[in-house]
Amino acid sequence: MSESVRVDAWLWAVRVYKTRSAATTACRAGHVRIGGDRAKAAQPVRIGDEVRVRIAGFDRILLVRQLLTKRVSAPLAAAAAEDRTPVREPVAQLAVRDRGAGRPTKRERRDIDRLRGRDDPARWDGD
Repeated sequence: MSESVRVDAWLWAVRVYKTRSAATTACRAGHVRIGGDRAKAAQPVRIGDEVRVRIAGFDRILLVRQLLTKRVSAPLAAAAAEDRTPVREPVAQLAVRDRGAGRPTKRERRDIDRLRGRDDPARWDGD
């Protein structure tokens, strides 16, 4: 086996991206970094390299443990990459309604109450 693998192929093989072309597109867009530097799709990745991938606005930090060129089962893929992504704090959801949208419907009111933590079923006495 070779000492390095293309970064787009490795990201696809360890199931970070669903397709290899999606991994290539992410590299072209600058969402993939190896050792802090932007990575092109054909850039080689080696064992011990730190790969940062921006997905959905958040960085995922992976440490290369094994080189893969073909897509493998999920347990093997998990063993090939060590996830060092810090745990994210939960973000509070806000109930936002358009100004002038009128009164909320019964369903919207229940959703708003649920978001605010006021979904106590004992409160409803069947009126």
